[in-house]
Parts: sequence; C-alpha cells; structure tokens
Amino acid sequence: MKNNEVSQTKTATAAEDPAVTPESVVEQLRALRSQIPNYVQLPVPTAQSLRAVSSLSPEFGQAAIQAVSASPTVQATVGQTAEELQTATEAAARWSMVRDELKVTLDGVTSAVLTMKHTLGQSLLLTYTVSKKLVKVPQHADLLPHVALMRKANRFGRSHKAQPPAPVPAPNAEASEPLSTPNV
Repeated sequence: MKNNEVSQTKTATAAEDPAVTPESVVEQLRALRSQIPNYVQLPVPTAQSLRAVSSLSPEFGQAAIQAVSASPTVQATVGQTAEELQTATEAAARWSMVRDELKVTLDGVTSAVLTMKHTLGQSLLLTYTVSKKLVKVPQHADLLPHVALMRKANRFGRSHKAQPPAPVPAPNAEASEPLSTPNV
C-alpha cells in the first residue's frame, strides 16, 4: 500500500512541476530525433522486408568480417574494410541499447498516462455519484442539467445491446432464371 502512495505522490508531483511539461518533453524528443543517424519512419512492408537480413546472428557477422579481413577480393567486392564493418557492428549494438531504453521509457510513460487517467476517472465518477445524490435535494437543482449530461455521456457500466443482423432479402424469382441469348 505504501509503494502505491509513493508512486501516486511522484506522479502528482511530476504532473504539477512547471519546469517539466508535456510540451517541453515533446520538444526535447523532436530535437533528439534530429540527432539520430538514419532516423526514419518506415512503411510496414519496407520494415518487414529489412527484418530478415538485419537479424543475422552475431557469429555470422563476425565470420563475414573475418572473411573481408582475410581476402582483398572479398573486401573489394563488399566495398568496405573489416574495420569499417566492425565499427558499423558496434554502432548498431550501441543504438540497439538506445532503442531498448526508449521502449522502456515508452512503457513508463504509457503507465504514467494510464495512472493519471485512472485517478482522473475516479474523481469524475465520484463527482457523478455525489451529484446524483445531491440533485434529490431541491437546493442542488442547479446540478440537474449536469447530471443529465453525465448520465447521457456515461459509457461506464452500460452494456451496449448488439444490433440484430439486417435481414437478407429473399431471392428474386426473375433473377434466378437463366438469361437467354437473343436469336440473331
């Protein structure tokens, strides 16, 4: 229970910190994107076509780099030295760590937003519950239009009835007769 309270306190503090706003974080992320080499949004088919070759085992990669190192003909064909390939391998591994950290960060932001929305949702549902009780007292009649709007917009706890399927029209007798070819 204590951990949950600490987590909610941290969330509330971060949400209220004027130095960190969602807009400032978005601005920082956009600036960061411009610094990432080869940063691009690939269409799904293009990304899928790149996956197989980009997933070669590290052992295969090292064997290929050694082959480039061992043969000037292979190096000339590939157009890169063994050192260049090794540097590219290490860079890809380091950028993979960045990708993994960004995924963890995305998961954390997703959880933070979920927690914020949940806390807000609890407050809104409490508002609705209290307002429904208060409108029964004449001095709180000014809440009636608000309760009516909340009742109309509330999806929480309501089951939506499934629409019956549209009836299939009966086959037309004329349409089922074979078409005759005109005599010429």
